[in-house]
Amino acid sequence: MSAATATATAGAAPRSAGALAGFRIAVTSQRRSAELIEALERRGAQVLHAPTLRLAPLAEDTELLDNTRRVLQLRPEYVLVSTAYGFRRWFETAEAAGLGDELAQVLRAARIHVRGPKALGAVRALGFHAEAMAGDELTSTMVARLAPLLEGKAVVLQHHGLGDDESAAALLEAGTRELVRISPYRWVPPEDAGKPEVLLRALCSGSLDALTFTSAPAVVALLEAARQHGCHPELLHALQTTITTVAVGPVTAAPLREAGIEPLVPSRHRMGAMIHTLVEHLGRRGALECATVLGPCQLRGDTVHLGGAGTELGASQLRLFKALLEARGNVVSRGALAALLPDGSSDHALDMAVSRLRGALPDARLVSTVVKRGYRLNA
Repeated sequence: MSAATATATAGAAPRSAGALAGFRIAVTSQRRSAELIEALERRGAQVLHAPTLRLAPLAEDTELLDNTRRVLQLRPEYVLVSTAYGFRRWFETAEAAGLGDELAQVLRAARIHVRGPKALGAVRALGFHAEAMAGDELTSTMVARLAPLLEGKAVVLQHHGLGDDESAAALLEAGTRELVRISPYRWVPPEDAGKPEVLLRALCSGSLDALTFTSAPAVVALLEAARQHGCHPELLHALQTTITTVAVGPVTAAPLREAGIEPLVPSRHRMGAMIHTLVEHLGRRGALECATVLGPCQLRGDTVHLGGAGTELGASQLRLFKALLEARGNVVSRGALAALLPDGSSDHALDMAVSRLRGALPDARLVSTVVKRGYRLNA
């Protein structure tokens, strides 16, 4: 499958108009992905769904139940809850094993602290009381605030599917008497192992406008996949320069920021707010515009608009036209344009690519040839 997976297939129904019409957006999540994809497509976006990880329950829940029995014996003073899904699944698994009533007694006696609003909602929905929530929704903040109180105490840490070694180490350093780590699920590779590679090719080739993340492990998995496929520098460059990256909250954003990528993060850490933030950003900054001798020209995602007509460009055509549009009538050298095509492109290959670009534009006269120098937008 090529990077063009993100574009509409031949013979597909015409795109719906909307705030995201013409933009190509990748969704990396597995959980609730259908909801996110439907919301983006309803606004006119083309969506590439490429999960980098998937959630899988622990095998037969043996480890989870063993640790739950440890919690029942331990009667901890503190229970730290990181994720809503994890807390719900822990309690549901305990109930299915006949341990629900006893676990409920333990939780009611413990001082429960939660990472964020979703975890708080899950705790309350099951009838328990949370004593406090981290203001910035970070587990590290929750642990740091509690550390002075934990010496000699028994503590339970419910964490996400990749574990949380740093928080666990901080709790042990605080002098906890005993620490039990509860992991009600784990992250495993996606069912379609080729999807991360498809996503990487699309990102590195410039075939996408935006990339969405709803979990930190998904970010880590994509960066690791890039290292394994030898395109880590290219991926970082794309995410730092041309592709809009959006994370649902600060926890998800953390590994992106560590890699030098500054994502959009909504003020409310919810999927709906993430979509609104992305729509607002692309509507304001995602389109390129330039006045030409043929009238105003706008590029939204992969679609060129001129005089009321709009046409879609292929991946190579898009790279060439974006370079010309950004130059705003100045000459773009043949060498600079050839560098945007596959390695080893000859002068003839560049001329053919420009010819195909002209044929795809609403008006071929948008691109002018500057003999022996290169090409420019007819502005």
